Amino acid sequence: MGPDAIRTAGLLEQLEALGHVVADHGNLTPSKAFEVASPNPVLKNFRSYAGWTRALHAKSWELGLQSVFPIYLGGDHAMAAGTVSGQARAAAELDRPLFVLWLDAHSDFHTLDSTDSGNLHGTPLAFACGLPGFDELLGAPLEHTVSPGNVEILGVRSIDAAEREMLLSHGVGVSDMRRIDEDGIASSLKPFLDRVRASNGLLHVSLDVDFLDPEIAPAVGTTVPGGATFREAHLVMEMLHDSGFVTSLDLVELNPFLDDRGKTARLMVDLTGSLFGRRVFDRPTRSF
Repeated sequence: MGPDAIRTAGLLEQLEALGHVVADHGNLTPSKAFEVASPNPVLKNFRSYAGWTRALHAKSWELGLQSVFPIYLGGDHAMAAGTVSGQARAAAELDRPLFVLWLDAHSDFHTLDSTDSGNLHGTPLAFACGLPGFDELLGAPLEHTVSPGNVEILGVRSIDAAEREMLLSHGVGVSDMRRIDEDGIASSLKPFLDRVRASNGLLHVSLDVDFLDPEIAPAVGTTVPGGATFREAHLVMEMLHDSGFVTSLDLVELNPFLDDRGKTARLMVDLTGSLFGRRVFDRPTRSF
């Protein structure tokens, strides 16, 4: 229901108003993964995860090779296992490195063995970065992975001990809310964008609703206080637009049942507008 709520909030109309031609490919259906067995009994809905990852991987690989800007709408951040891995495969075929900006309260860097909760939305980034134990997802080892050094997790404020060790050992970039508080969000983002520029990279942005403070974006089941403010989030999107590096986008974790008169869905649409060039002085004041 998250993707439909974002559509209803006017994503297509927002992008068309900015001069873009938009094609809605509709909702995907998962691939069959009957042969898949969960490698860890604690994992929840693992066969479904594998089916969705295979379908999303194929679709994002297809779109990543075209001269289009794909926007992937999903309920659960587990979706990114397919979208990021597919974009990485396409980037490899285009002979350009893929960078990932992970806008999230959580790092989502658990492996299938390290997770205690079994919640698979905590694993997609580890999978995309090629950590071991995920071969069942695609039915074969992931051939084209994202270099962990090409990942920046921005706005994080909830990391488990096992994830922290793996993030440090693999060299993933992490800018937590304390760094943002001390240095500002622009100073935290700019060095990463400079590295994308220096490498002539492609940039995938994965935006989780819980990157935002729950006071302005309540429609998520994994709220963590102290997230990005309205202006911090828009500044990130405006800087990304100005960079010209972003080539694909995830919008995930919107639960419309938890929303307040649709304000989270509208905020996600507004943020996407900023990413695509909508300016502050063009944005009408909106009363919730």
